[in-house]
Amino acid sequence: METIAVRKTDWILPIILINYFMILLDNSIVFTGSVRIAADLNLNAIQLTWVSNAYALTFGGLLLFGGRAGDIFGRRRVFILGMVIFAIGSLFVGTATSATHIIVARFFQGVGSAILAPSTLALILDNYKDKSRVKAIALYGATAGVGASIGLVLGGFFASVFSWRDGFFINIPIAILLILATLKFIGASQKVKAKMDIIGSLLSILGMSALIYGISAENFQVPIIIGAIMVLGIFILVERKISTPLIPLSLFHDKRHSGAYLARFLFTGASFTYWFVTPQLLQTHFGFSPLVTGFAFFPLTIAVFIFSYQTARLTEKYGNTKVLITGLAISIVGYALTVILNTGESYFIGIAIPMIVIGIGQGLTLSPLTSLGVVDTTEGEAGSASGLVNTIHQMGGSVGLALITALASHISGNLATYHFEVILSTIILVIALVVTLVVIYPVDSKSN
Repeated sequence: METIAVRKTDWILPIILINYFMILLDNSIVFTGSVRIAADLNLNAIQLTWVSNAYALTFGGLLLFGGRAGDIFGRRRVFILGMVIFAIGSLFVGTATSATHIIVARFFQGVGSAILAPSTLALILDNYKDKSRVKAIALYGATAGVGASIGLVLGGFFASVFSWRDGFFINIPIAILLILATLKFIGASQKVKAKMDIIGSLLSILGMSALIYGISAENFQVPIIIGAIMVLGIFILVERKISTPLIPLSLFHDKRHSGAYLARFLFTGASFTYWFVTPQLLQTHFGFSPLVTGFAFFPLTIAVFIFSYQTARLTEKYGNTKVLITGLAISIVGYALTVILNTGESYFIGIAIPMIVIGIGQGLTLSPLTSLGVVDTTEGEAGSASGLVNTIHQMGGSVGLALITALASHISGNLATYHFEVILSTIILVIALVVTLVVIYPVDSKSN
C-alpha cells in the first residue's frame, strides 16, 4: 500500500500541471495565430477581438463559481467535468466555419477553463503537504510563467507549419488521456456539506463578466464598468449575510491573503502588458515573424522556469515574503533595464538581456504569491481560495492591460509607445512591492 500511495502521488502533479499548461496554451495560440484565423474565417477586427474576449468573459466570470463547485461537489469530479467541457469546446473551435461559430465555441471553452483552473490548485492543496506542497506550488508557478511563452512558439508553429486548427484539436486526445489518468491516480476528494450559493454565483458571474466586457467594450464603457462595480458591491453585501457564501470573507481577514491578492492583481497587470506589447514591438519594429517572436521569448521562459523551481528551496530557507520581495525588486530592475537599454537597434541588448532579469523576477514572484494567497486555508475553503487566486490573476491582467494601453494611446511611434507602457508597468510593480512591504511583511514576520 505504501508503494502504491507514493506512485499515485508522483502522478498527481504531472496530471495537474499538464492540465494547467493546456489552459494557458490556448490563449497564446489564439494570439500568434490570429492573422491566419482572421483570414480563414473572414473575420473583421471586432470579430477577431471577440475570439479572445468570448473566452475571457466566461473564464473570468465563472472562476469563483468553479472554485466553490469543487468544494461542494468534489474536486476530482469537477476537474473531470472541466476537462470534458474544455475538450468539446476545443473541438468546436477547431471545426469553426464562421465568426459566430468560433466565438460561441470560445465562450464554451472558457466555461471549461473556469471549472478546471481553480481545481488544479485546489487538488495540489488536497494532495500535498508541507515541503512537498511548497515544491508543487513552485512548479505550478513555473507552469504559469512558461505556459504563455511556449504557447507563443507553438501558436506560431501551428499557424506557420500546419494549421491554427491543429493547435485546438491536439487538446482532445490530451484531455482523454488526462481524464483516464485522473480516474486512476487521483482519489475522490471530500465534499463540503454546504449548499451552493446561487444568488452569489449569479451576482459574481454577472459582475465579473460585465467588468471584463466593460474593459474591452468600444461603446458605453464607463456605464458598463460602473454597473459591474455596483453588482460586485451587492455581491459582497450578500456574501456577508449568507451562511454558506461563494467566497468566505474570512479569507480576507488574514492580511497575508488580502495583501497577496492585491499584489497579484498589480503584478499580473504589469506582466500581461509586457507579454502583450513586446511581441508587437518584435514584429512591427524588429520585423520578426510570429514563430521567431515566440522563440525570442525563450530567455524569459528559461529564466522563469529555473528560478520558479528554486523557490521551493528558497522559501523553505527565507520564507515566502522575503522571496516575494526579492522577486518584485528584480522584476522592477528588469523593466527599468528594458527602457534604458532598448534603443530599438539590438534585440539582444534591448530585449533579451532585460528579459533574463524579468524572468528571474517573475520566477521568484509567482510561487510565493500563490502560496500566500492560500496559506492556512481550511479544506472547505481550498476551492474558494484557489478560485479567488485565479480570478485575481485574470482580472489583474485584463484591467492592467486595458489601463496601460489606454494611457499610452496618445503616444506616437512604436518604440516611444512601448517605452511608455513599460514605464507604467514598472510603476505598477513598485506599488506591488510597497503593498508587500506594508501589508504582508509585518504579518508574515510575526507568524514565523
